[in-house]
Amino acid sequence: MANGSGDSHGASPERELPDPARAAEPDDVIREPEDVHPDTADAETGSARRVESSGESAPLPDRSPEPAQRRAALVYNPIKVDQEQLRASVERHSREAGWAEPLFYETTVDDLGDDVTRQALKEDVDAVLVAGGDGTVRAVSEAVCGSGVPLTIVPSGTGNLLARNLFLPLSNPDTMIQATFDGDRLPLDVGFAALQRADGTTVEHAFVVMGGMGLDAAMIANTSGDLKKKVGWIAYVDGAARSLAKATPFRIMYQIPGRRLHSSRVQSILVANCGSLPAGLELIPEASVTDGELDVVIFAPKNFFGWFLVWRRVAWDNSFLRRFRAGRQVLSLRTRDSTVIYSRGQGIELQAESAQAVQLDGDEFGEATRIRVRLVAGGIIAALPKGHDTSRL
Repeated sequence: MANGSGDSHGASPERELPDPARAAEPDDVIREPEDVHPDTADAETGSARRVESSGESAPLPDRSPEPAQRRAALVYNPIKVDQEQLRASVERHSREAGWAEPLFYETTVDDLGDDVTRQALKEDVDAVLVAGGDGTVRAVSEAVCGSGVPLTIVPSGTGNLLARNLFLPLSNPDTMIQATFDGDRLPLDVGFAALQRADGTTVEHAFVVMGGMGLDAAMIANTSGDLKKKVGWIAYVDGAARSLAKATPFRIMYQIPGRRLHSSRVQSILVANCGSLPAGLELIPEASVTDGELDVVIFAPKNFFGWFLVWRRVAWDNSFLRRFRAGRQVLSLRTRDSTVIYSRGQGIELQAESAQAVQLDGDEFGEATRIRVRLVAGGIIAALPKGHDTSRL
């Protein structure tokens, strides 16, 4: 019985399997039986569609991904700002603008802001805000340069040199924070200085206001940090007095691209992106952060009386007489002297006879024997309050 059941359900040994070669005759194509209909017919056209229960066409749902919320990052010096108030303001403006929760980064003694800014850029932030002194602004600008991410300068600290040269509101941080989300945009030039040390090593850093070699750098090095905290930029007067007592000229060879090579004995050489200093002093009246050029100023007084001529040029001629038509006429008639020499170009290369102190945007950068300066025109996209007057820039 069991054997009979097995024989009735098992495969018959005499049954032959289909031969594919014979099934594909005569043209080597195996066809479906005539009673099996294909999924499509030759004459059918069109595309797949969604239909209602009634069979009528219905629109396909939009399955495109939700756009990611924009996000800002704030880089700040915790010593220079009111942290809680600043962070709360950035959070509030971000929320009101419909942006995501902002990112916050604190600077340290070892990281002035460039490294944490690069971290923020890796997070694909849509805007960067910087709050701190001139050194913090310089470091963050170095990291942001060329990224296309707008930079908002929230004035803090004592100098605020870039903010002053842009005529930004110095005492209303809320105005600048708001500019991050709905303000105007302005490309700014950035300078980069490659500093060669006495041992041959080279480092490169950015500056947005000015860099210098010689007396100006020594003045900054001789300025008391405690005094600067107490009285602000006026502390540099003390540093200048200390430096002048030991100032000695040094020889440099320098060349601006496209110009001939020069040699001069100088007390200081500045390469500037901006021209205005605190207290209304105009070091370089024609300097502009948007003109695609850097201004070079050489101070070469021969004696004590020469320093008087330097002071007259900066404090009287540039900062006062140039404001009036009659004053400009007086300046046009005055005989030029060699105590202050102005040049302009897209960079400069200079070699000193011995290692000299260097500063960039008011920060000490040690000593260098050679400096090669290049310009990145429009390297920063600055956020400005809506309707901000840029005609003076």
